[in-house]
Amino acid sequence: IMAASKPVEPQSGTGLPRWQLALLVGTPIVLGVGAVYLWNRSRTKERKGTGERKTPEGSASPVQGQDGARLNPSLQSPLDQAQAAKNKGNKYFKAAKYDSAIQCYTEAIALCPTEQKADLSTFYQNRAAAYEQLMNWIEVVQDCSRAVELNPRYVKALFRRAKALEKLDNKKECLEDVTAVCILEAFQNQQSMLLADKVLKQLGKEKAKEKYKNREPMMPSPQFIKSYFSSFTDDIISQPLQKGEKKDEDKDKEGEAAEVTESSGYLKAKQYMEEENYDKIISECTKEIDSGGRYTAEALLLRATFFLLIGNATAAQPDLDQVINMQDANVKLRANALIKRGSMYMQQQQPLLSTQDFNMAAEIDKHNPDVYHHRGQLKILLDQVDEAVGDFDECILLRPDSALAQAQKCFSCLYRGSYTGNNPAQVQTAMDGFEDVIRRFPKCAEGYALYAQALTDQQQFGKADEMYDKCIELEPDNATTYVHKGLLQLQWKQDLDLGLELISKAIEIDNKCDFAYETMGTIEVQRGNLDKAIEMFNKAINLAKSEMEMAHLYSLCDAAYAQTEVARKYGLKPPTL
Repeated sequence: IMAASKPVEPQSGTGLPRWQLALLVGTPIVLGVGAVYLWNRSRTKERKGTGERKTPEGSASPVQGQDGARLNPSLQSPLDQAQAAKNKGNKYFKAAKYDSAIQCYTEAIALCPTEQKADLSTFYQNRAAAYEQLMNWIEVVQDCSRAVELNPRYVKALFRRAKALEKLDNKKECLEDVTAVCILEAFQNQQSMLLADKVLKQLGKEKAKEKYKNREPMMPSPQFIKSYFSSFTDDIISQPLQKGEKKDEDKDKEGEAAEVTESSGYLKAKQYMEEENYDKIISECTKEIDSGGRYTAEALLLRATFFLLIGNATAAQPDLDQVINMQDANVKLRANALIKRGSMYMQQQQPLLSTQDFNMAAEIDKHNPDVYHHRGQLKILLDQVDEAVGDFDECILLRPDSALAQAQKCFSCLYRGSYTGNNPAQVQTAMDGFEDVIRRFPKCAEGYALYAQALTDQQQFGKADEMYDKCIELEPDNATTYVHKGLLQLQWKQDLDLGLELISKAIEIDNKCDFAYETMGTIEVQRGNLDKAIEMFNKAINLAKSEMEMAHLYSLCDAAYAQTEVARKYGLKPPTL
């Protein structure tokens, strides 16, 4: 929702977190960046727990006969002798004598008949547990692999191998093992799910860092750009050309003024903005800057803004820094640059630097509603709800006609705070607030969209659907509204065909809508169409506007790929829609 990456649109980011969006679809949930599925909800939670798997399996007592007397080794079968060696190894294990335990488990493996696969797999797994205590990770992997070969659905061995593979920095195979474990445990074990999430985040960050560095900059759709600029109301560079700035009017003037205008790259860039010819804006701004023209500060800020829009924060930052440090520049330009740099820092997960920039913007331009509007969003992201309410209130005080700020305050602060606090009276107050917003601002699509999401949470699906229809009527080219309406059909009517039809419509309207591809991928995972899901996630990756967003998408893609490997190796699949 921050200005550095996406416009302030509930349809594309301000609304429900992505794990909740997946929850809307049906049984599975995509949690954070990890593919963590919750299914078979009617089950009791008897399988839940910490999932500790430190001790070896089997009794630590010697094998005894039916009368309780210890058997003579010469009368024991090879399997009984192997079990006795294992039990002796368990005693050593519990006494932390791991080398001795390993010797006993090795003896058990040698004695065990090869046809006794279940027992043999246990002996290998126990020896792996002892190696694990000695941090001999290669041996752990080898013994767990033997155990899994003998018993392909051996949860303890798979999980122990996953942990060892993580220690050996083999994240890909670690993810495959822990994915298999999660499916076998019906995603009821917190320990397994946390490891899956951790590895997915690491893989996502590594891949995104490399990919983002070499990505081709891509201009977003015109609707996205217009939505982005609509989140600023006190921004000089997004205002239309003023009288006397347009070329046709300047041509009627004489002398130097007309000459300056004709050569102004900045004014040409502004003209291109009005024509929605966005690809030429950066180059025209560069001409203004290189010539040292009278609109240098404006050109720097406009160029930085479009660098941010195409996802090139590295190029944007020097321009923003320069504008911020121009003491003689218009304070509105400097404040806007601080808002955008602060938003960029938040995208880069640097909240302290972000907060500093927003606070500085408030100091130098106390009466700028944009500062408080965007800082309010930052506070929401930081879970500082009370401070966010204060900022939204200040924005509304300075600009009473700011429908966007009023809708976001209602949704992000009043509604979310009261919903999580389980206070029905506050929930109703928030819902009444939404009604007031759409009554006073009937042309604000954002108000209807936020209200629709609140209604969905209250399971008032019919009215939510009506609100999305209002959004589409006001903004027929806003692809993300179709995505949310599609998700609503899945939650409300379990109408998969209609849901997918609406999301496909979103892609038809805007083939650069990464949110639509990501959502489509999530649904395809849940339908069991993993190859199609991977295709959708890869399309979203190529459209990602920040490294953080790209890392998230890579994690979803890696989770889907790991499931394809687990299905191929072990025939394991989570339930599908």
